[in-house]
Amino acid sequence: MEKGKQPLVIAIAAVSGGGKTTITTRLNATLQNSKGLYFDEYDFDGPEDIINWVDNGANYDEWNLTPLIRDLKSLFTESLDYVVLDFPFAYKHSDTKDLIDLAVFIDTPLDIAMARRLIRDHHGSTAEDIIAEMSNYILHGRRGYLEMLNSIKPDSDIIVDGTLTVAEIINVIIEKIDTNRLLS
Repeated sequence: MEKGKQPLVIAIAAVSGGGKTTITTRLNATLQNSKGLYFDEYDFDGPEDIINWVDNGANYDEWNLTPLIRDLKSLFTESLDYVVLDFPFAYKHSDTKDLIDLAVFIDTPLDIAMARRLIRDHHGSTAEDIIAEMSNYILHGRRGYLEMLNSIKPDSDIIVDGTLTVAEIINVIIEKIDTNRLLS
């Protein structure tokens, strides 16, 4: 990387259970001179009722992303080549859109994403808890997933098939990064 040049910021988006964290972690480990930032490590001020937020137009600027933005900008002072950002909003938030160089959407089918969430979040839960989670998804939560498919996915630079293996997804992203480098 040239001295004084900011790192390439790669934002990884997907629905919950779609692979954001896994891909961010693996891509960060694969790229040389890279650091990762993870959306779920922050406690953001944002809408209290996500479904109500979605139903009212999903204004991404309602989220106060100041802590993440501060940490991201602090990485710009380091001599990094890449920052891999686990970030579900792609270019939709006005305070972060100019900080992202490449937005990737992992297009994971909703049934697979839900199965992953159940395995991840409900290991050891009772059958009643799992049924309640599935009922909530059908009645309300699915709208949040569809919001991402309708707004984040088309707003991304690259859409990767979420049914591919992690290694295949990483290869697709790296090929895109290499192609962008050749075009620059």
